[in-house]
Amino acid sequence: MWIDTHCHLDAAEFDADRDAVVARAQAAGVTMQVLPAVEVSNFEAVRELAHRHNLAYALGIHPLCVGRAQPDDLDRLGEALVRWRDDPRLVAVGEIGLDFFVPGLSREQMERFYVGQLKIARDAGLPVLLHVRRSADILLKHLRQIEVPGGIGHAFNGSSQQAAAFVERGFRLGFGGAMTFDRALNIRELAAEVPGHAPVLETDSPDIPPHWLYRTAAQRAAGETSRNEPSELPRIAQTLAELRGWSLDETAARTNANAWAALPRLAALMGEAA
Repeated sequence: MWIDTHCHLDAAEFDADRDAVVARAQAAGVTMQVLPAVEVSNFEAVRELAHRHNLAYALGIHPLCVGRAQPDDLDRLGEALVRWRDDPRLVAVGEIGLDFFVPGLSREQMERFYVGQLKIARDAGLPVLLHVRRSADILLKHLRQIEVPGGIGHAFNGSSQQAAAFVERGFRLGFGGAMTFDRALNIRELAAEVPGHAPVLETDSPDIPPHWLYRTAAQRAAGETSRNEPSELPRIAQTLAELRGWSLDETAARTNANAWAALPRLAALMGEAA
C-alpha cells in the first residue's frame, strides 16, 4: 500500500482519462492520494474527486495563483474550511507557500497570502502542504511566528540545515520524481540523510515526471508528452529504498507512517494508527 501525498488529479491533463488514472494507481497499490487545491475556483473540484474516488484533499491558494486571486479569497478559504470542517477527507490547508524562482511575481502579495493562510490553518487546527521553492528561510520565519500543527514540505530541495529546521518543527518532507535523476545530487543526498521519520512520497502529478518519463524540449515540441501520474509512485519509491538501504516493504511502511503523522486525519481516514 502506498500514499501519494501530493497529486493534482483535477488538472486538465487528466480530463481525458481521469478514472483510468485512478484505476491504474489502485492497481499499482497506490491506495491513497492527497489532492491539494491551488485556488478558490477548484475547491469544489478537489473535494468532489476525493469523495468520488475515496481519496483525501486539501484547500489552499498556491503562490503561483495569488496574482489572479480576489481580495476576499482568504475569507472564502476560511469559510470553506468552516463549512467542511467535519469532512474526514479534508486533511490539510494547501497548497500554500512561496515561490522565489518564477520571475515577475509579487513577493509582497505571495507573502501576504502565505501568512494569511498560516493563520487560517492555525485557527482550523490543520497541518499545511507547503510549496517550497527558493523560499525555505522566509517560510520558516513565518512558521516560527505562526504555530501550525506541522505538515509537509512538498518537493523539498533546500539545504540540509533548512531540512533540519522543518523537521524540528514537526514537518515531513516530500520526495518524488526529481529524486530519480542521477544529477539531482542535492535532492538525492537529502532523501538519503534526513531522519527516517521525515520522508514522505509524492508524484505532484501531472508534473515532476521521473527520469523514465522525461522528454527533452525537442521531444515535447514534436508532440511527445511526459505526464506523470500516481501509478508511478512505487517505482519512484524504489529510488528512495535504494538511497536509504531499505527494502521496498520497509519504505512503504515508513513513508506511510510518516504521512499519517504529518496528516492525522489521513490516518483516521485510512483506518490506521500513525
